[in-house]
Amino acid sequence: MKYQTASDAGYISCHACGHVQPHVRAHGHVRCARCGSPMHERNPDSIMRTWALLIAAALLYIPANLLPVMHTTSLVGDEDDTIMSGVVYFWTSGDWPLAVIVFIASILVPMLKLSVLALLAFTSQRGSTWRPVERTKLYRLVEFIGRWSMLDVFVVTLTVALVRFQSLAVITAGPGAIAFGSVVILTMIASMQFDPRLIWDPVDEDKHKPAQHTQDQPHE
Repeated sequence: MKYQTASDAGYISCHACGHVQPHVRAHGHVRCARCGSPMHERNPDSIMRTWALLIAAALLYIPANLLPVMHTTSLVGDEDDTIMSGVVYFWTSGDWPLAVIVFIASILVPMLKLSVLALLAFTSQRGSTWRPVERTKLYRLVEFIGRWSMLDVFVVTLTVALVRFQSLAVITAGPGAIAFGSVVILTMIASMQFDPRLIWDPVDEDKHKPAQHTQDQPHE
């Protein structure tokens, strides 16, 4: 059986509702027969938009970890706490399971999402055929984590509530919390903008290339 994609068969799917219909070449945008959305073979400017969102998220990731996520005002004075200082506080106070959760959800997971999406965008932009199955699994992993991305913000909120819970104080969110929430939102949008079909386009092109015959070496 000859290998064939939906595009080769003349079909196109809707990005909004997933409806598959014959791709009729016409001037202007082809509309989905089900929901009326414009249909594209690939998400327009997918890699460019992904890179823009990733760069913005990476820039905001720095102040998200350096700036205070909360400001505490109490009878003994004012104090600012960052995400890492909250991790250190939980660890030194004996609450190491909570310290591990905060570190993974607020520091490790955003860094991994940025790294994986950058890898996918870079390899797709270069038309790489390197491990397409593994890269697709990485994208699915990022998509799965993206569903729980707001857990990172919840963990930061939990940190705000617990770090100085035992004292009479007024706790307000700092600029680091705003930067951190922006990182979470930008990475979520970046994963939505990336078109995973770009991973397989170079692979499909290689499979459709005619076999190249090597020239016989001259006999001595």
